Amino acid sequence: MTDPVRKRQLEELDQVTLCTRILYQARSELYVNMKFLDVSLSSLGFEADWGRDGLGTDGHLIYYGPDYLLGLYKRGRTLVNRGYLHMLFHCLFCHMYTRRDRDKGYWDLSCDIAMEYVIDGLYQKCVHVPRSALRREMYLRLEKALAEKSRAGKKGGGGRAVTPVLTAERVYRVLLEMELPERRLDMLRAEFFVDSHDLWEQESRPKIARSRQNQWNDNRDRMQTELETGSKDASEDNRSLLEEVRVENRERYDYSRFLRKFAVLKEEMQVDPDSFDYAFYTYGLSLYGNMPLIEPLESREIYRVEDFAIVIDTSMSCSGELVKRFLEETYDVLSETESYFKKVHIHIIQCDDAVQSDVLVTSQDELKAYMDDFAIAGSGGTDFRPAFEYVNGLKKSRQAASLKGLIYFTDGKGIYPVQAPAYDAAFVFIENMFSDESVPPWAMKVVLEEEQLMEYRPGKQNRDAF
Repeated sequence: MTDPVRKRQLEELDQVTLCTRILYQARSELYVNMKFLDVSLSSLGFEADWGRDGLGTDGHLIYYGPDYLLGLYKRGRTLVNRGYLHMLFHCLFCHMYTRRDRDKGYWDLSCDIAMEYVIDGLYQKCVHVPRSALRREMYLRLEKALAEKSRAGKKGGGGRAVTPVLTAERVYRVLLEMELPERRLDMLRAEFFVDSHDLWEQESRPKIARSRQNQWNDNRDRMQTELETGSKDASEDNRSLLEEVRVENRERYDYSRFLRKFAVLKEEMQVDPDSFDYAFYTYGLSLYGNMPLIEPLESREIYRVEDFAIVIDTSMSCSGELVKRFLEETYDVLSETESYFKKVHIHIIQCDDAVQSDVLVTSQDELKAYMDDFAIAGSGGTDFRPAFEYVNGLKKSRQAASLKGLIYFTDGKGIYPVQAPAYDAAFVFIENMFSDESVPPWAMKVVLEEEQLMEYRPGKQNRDAF
C-alpha cells in the first residue's frame, strides 16, 4: 500500500521540478532575445513557496507558488516570460530599496506601471501581449502629463527638448496629482499586477539589502553599456528600456556632498577624540585618581562650509515654487552639523538682469525666517554678469573674505561672464527646463530632477513653511 504522505511528497517534487524547468526555459528565451540581460538573468535563483498564490522576489530569489506558475504557463509561455522580466526589472531599478517615505500603495502601483510600460515598449515577440484599452489610456495620460510638465518648464524657449521617460518616481508623482478615486485605482492595480511586493524592504537585514542593491546597480550599469554598444537595430528595438536605464543610471543629486566642494579648513572649538591615547588616559585615572595623563584637545581642524553665495535667477523662466524648494533643500543640508560651522555667512542674492536683493544669513533661524517670508524680486531678462560682479565686490571688500564658491540656480538662458572668477562657480539646473549650450568651461554644472526637488518627504525640517 502506497504511503499517502510519501505520494504527496513525490507529487510536490515533480511539480517543483516542472516549475524549475519552466523558469529556466523563460530565462533562456529572454537571454536569446535580449543578450544584454545575461548577468542580470543569472543573478536570480528560484524557490518554491507552497503558501504563495503568485510570484514575488526579494532581489535574490524568485519565489513562486507551484500551482500558480503551472496555471500561468498553461495560459501561455509569454505570460511566464513577462512575469520573469517584470520582476527582473524591479530588481534592476532597485524598486524594493528606494520607496523611502512614499505611500506604499501608490509606490507599488507606480513601479508596476513603469515596468509594464517598458516591457510593452520592447519590440520582442517573446514578451509581446496586446495592450488593453485601459492600459493604452493610462499610458497616454501619463505621457501627456509629463509632456505638459516638460513644456511648462521650457516656457520661454531655448530649453532642451527631451521625451519624458516614465520612471516609477515620475509615475508616482503624476498619480498623486491625478487624485483618482479608489475604484479607479483598484482597476489599475488589477490591470498592472504581475507580482507581489510583500518581500520588498526587508529592514531586518539592511546590510544584505545594501549589498544586493549595489549588485543590481552594477548590473544596470553594465546593461546600459551593452545596450549602447550593441547593434543599431537592437538599440532601436529596446529604446524604451535604454531610456529608462539612462535616467536611472544618471548620478543622483547629493547636495550635501556638492556643498563640500566649497568647504574650508578651519579650527573649531570641540573635543578631538583622535588626538590622544585612551590607554594612557585611563591609566592616569586609575593611578592618580581623577588626574588623566593626557587631556583631549579642545579644538580640531576640520573642513566645513563657512562662507558662500546662493544666487537665484528671478527671471520669468524660473518657477517660484522650485526656488523655494531649492532654498529649503539648502536649509536641510545646513541643518546638519557635519556640513557647516556654528557661524556661517550665506549671501542669498536675487538677480535677473541686475542684482535685486542680497540677504545675509548667519544662522539656521535667520535662514528659516528668510524662507518664511520669501518673495521673488524682479522679473526681467537674465544676465549672470551683475551677480558675479557683485560677489567679486563682496570678496574684495572683505565682506565675504572666506567665500570659496557661488551657486547659481537658473534655467541657463542668459549672458555669462567671459572670465572665470577667483572662486568656484556652479550653475544648478532643473532637468528638462534648462539650456546649457553657453555655459563656460570654467563653471560646474549640476542637473536636478524636478521630482526629487519637489517631492514631499516627511521628517524634513520646516516642510510646513511652503
